[in-house]
Amino acid sequence: MHSPAPFRIVMLLLAALFAGAPTAHAAANRIALVIGNAKYPDSETPLKEPLNDARAVAEELNRAGFEVEVGENLTGQAMRRAIDRLYGKIKTDSAVLMFFSGFGIQSNRQSYLIPVDAQIWSEADVRRDGLSLEAILGEINARGAGVKIALLDASRRNPFERRFRSFSAGLAPVIAPSGTLVMYSAALSSVVSDAGADRSLFVSELLKEIRVPGLSAEETLNRTRVGVTRASRGEQVPWLSSSLAEEFAFSASAPAVTAPVAAAAPVAPVEAAKPASAEVSQAPAPAKEEPPRPAEPAPPAAVAAAKPAEPPKQEPVTEAPKPAAEAAKPQVAALPPAQEPPPAESHREEPSAAALAGDPTIKALTDKLNANPKDQDSWYRRGQVYASKGAYQLAIKDFNEALRLNPRDVEAFNNRCWTRAVTGDLAAALKDCNEALKLRPGFVDALDSRGLVHLKNGRTREAIADFDAALKVNPRLTSSLYGRGIARTRSGAADDGRRDIANAKAMDPNIVKEFAGYGVQ
Repeated sequence: MHSPAPFRIVMLLLAALFAGAPTAHAAANRIALVIGNAKYPDSETPLKEPLNDARAVAEELNRAGFEVEVGENLTGQAMRRAIDRLYGKIKTDSAVLMFFSGFGIQSNRQSYLIPVDAQIWSEADVRRDGLSLEAILGEINARGAGVKIALLDASRRNPFERRFRSFSAGLAPVIAPSGTLVMYSAALSSVVSDAGADRSLFVSELLKEIRVPGLSAEETLNRTRVGVTRASRGEQVPWLSSSLAEEFAFSASAPAVTAPVAAAAPVAPVEAAKPASAEVSQAPAPAKEEPPRPAEPAPPAAVAAAKPAEPPKQEPVTEAPKPAAEAAKPQVAALPPAQEPPPAESHREEPSAAALAGDPTIKALTDKLNANPKDQDSWYRRGQVYASKGAYQLAIKDFNEALRLNPRDVEAFNNRCWTRAVTGDLAAALKDCNEALKLRPGFVDALDSRGLVHLKNGRTREAIADFDAALKVNPRLTSSLYGRGIARTRSGAADDGRRDIANAKAMDPNIVKEFAGYGVQ
């Protein structure tokens, strides 16, 4: 595996990017692609930071003399077209910069940028629908670029990995060609939660330091790194790697336009209707943050349900994503800190099959099942989406079918266990979790789910044992850490419980809200 250069070397090499003095590349062909992806249908609400961040970075690059192209909420097809256009502009010794803000995932030791319409259910889907950072940098190098720069604000907790991992893995070190600079907003294999602010901490600190006149690159990037680390109290530390072998200046005091830049066409607010050709705008002026959209409508009905209308067709050049499935297995719910087990679950009003019939992902799965009722994988996947939408009874019916077709489907047993636990059918849930662990001993997700079952049954000792076992496999499994904290508090180990709960909340500030969303206060 490629190991990053020592920090001081990185800083010295990075000096090329932000130093104020003219250098060999100061007047060279400078081109940049800036992408902000915020509207992922698999995420409950749009990310607040990427669009403002992308617009602010694009403005600074424009001021520094880059020819900037910026895209917002790009599908996989749109991202590939934008990157192809970037390739087409490269000349010998060009300076090429790419900024991406959105979701990123590492798979097989590579980092992938995720478009808004990605359909990710497994590790293989990451490589199919994501765009490899290494491949992009390799092609930029092959086209003759002298300086390659990638700035990624993509180390976010994302909804995709719960489908095939028990935790978010962050980004991987990049094996890049010589003359390349890469900067991640967080450390390798670590993630940060979207704070819901108008701008990310990483971009805020970066832009603040870029705008300070007279700083060397080492000072600029060191101050950025220190600023992010200090502001986050050590929770977020940017990662830098460089193989630059020549000077490169990025002067914040450069004239507003020193390289060919298209007339600044302001980026329209995301909610506004865009012309069919407005997939990517050039050199955008800052625009207001888009208001969050309501949550995507939930998925559709059983196979026998009336066939829903066709989903709106996606224009080939627009940025609106095709809705994708919600996260497969939501984080496990835990009990409120009390000494007695909670009362039986009250009946929640769940979405009906008819109400969910318009979701394109569920419609696609339903069409598959209409064509082949023995498609076990589609039963399982549709059950996952139903569960993520809160349609638990519909989910259980689909998991029943999946298990009828494959009685040894460990994932289906675990998901049905979790779903039954959320609805309060604890005896049946325990049976399912035990079966999953019988088929796959030590299965961390089933241990996590069974910990919930024990917790809701008031069996705190058994809950702590299951959460302990899960945390030995994955110490960063937030649901088990939070659940163990509650179980420890209930068992009288208040200090240990409070520490677990505090650590879980530090890892994922939304964990309490997630648990409450599954009926546990």
